[in-house]
Amino acid sequence: MLFLLLGIALLAMKWIELGPVATWSWVLVLSPFACAMAWWAWADSSGYTARKEMEREQARTKARIDKHRENIGTINTGKRKK
Repeated sequence: MLFLLLGIALLAMKWIELGPVATWSWVLVLSPFACAMAWWAWADSSGYTARKEMEREQARTKARIDKHRENIGTINTGKRKK
């Protein structure tokens, strides 16, 4: 996502001719988009994206189960009852 945001910022600066980016070549300005495509290709082919999605899903499931257990009183919340 960082490469994409950087590419959009550089593209806007080149388009409105702002700062030193106005003198840069288009290849240099558009290179963050190529880096973003390479990152996404690697992330998808290596399974990184799927692994992160499964970790998020497991964390949501655990949080939901813990919340239900706490609501019915089967989990220790750290509070001592007297």
